[in-house]
Amino acid sequence: MAAASVLIVDDDDGIRTSLRLALEDHGYHVREAADGESALGEVKNQVPDVVILDLMLPGMDGFECCRQLRRTSDVPVLIVSARGDSHDVVAGLEAGADDYIRKPFDVPELTARVRALRRRLRSAPDEPDLLQAGAISIAADRGEVTVAGKPVHLTKTEFRLLYELASHPGRVFTREMLLERVWDYGYFGDARIVDVHIGRLRTKIEPDTANPAHLVTVRGFGYKLQT
Repeated sequence: MAAASVLIVDDDDGIRTSLRLALEDHGYHVREAADGESALGEVKNQVPDVVILDLMLPGMDGFECCRQLRRTSDVPVLIVSARGDSHDVVAGLEAGADDYIRKPFDVPELTARVRALRRRLRSAPDEPDLLQAGAISIAADRGEVTVAGKPVHLTKTEFRLLYELASHPGRVFTREMLLERVWDYGYFGDARIVDVHIGRLRTKIEPDTANPAHLVTVRGFGYKLQT
């Protein structure tokens, strides 16, 4: 079996080298890019399993790089940044990233997050191939979603989040439950990740995002899918 591939995008040679060595020690095949334009070229040539993307890049910053990636690819993206402002974290997730980690970080935490992102490459395992929740149809084996018969393109994380909610229509999930079930690391996850991804899902499946009919917020508890 071929080794999983990771693309590291960072303008700091030392950081790229340390990340590459750490990931190679865990059996990953690693490619590198020093700027956003090069990263887009690398993904176009061969899509990696995971992209580790710094926000502070020369020229095209990480936000724009992520947005451009999302126009053509649903490759899982892990943002790595020294910027501690929570607005930057949210902006990175809204640009299409699946997860984030702040510098400095521990290598075990980084590799745990990469493993979690790779697990999300699978569709929903051991579940029915076709799931119907009201107007929403989910083909797990093909990773396809339609709403009222119209196809909707989702990232792998958005797909797993929707599948989890649609598998239990009407059930209220706390953010912590969703972090554990979808992101596979509830014990150190950030609940804002769930909120941002719910917001992104609503823009794709709700006729009116201001008054969601499917993905409903249950104040003080979390979210549910309403059919």
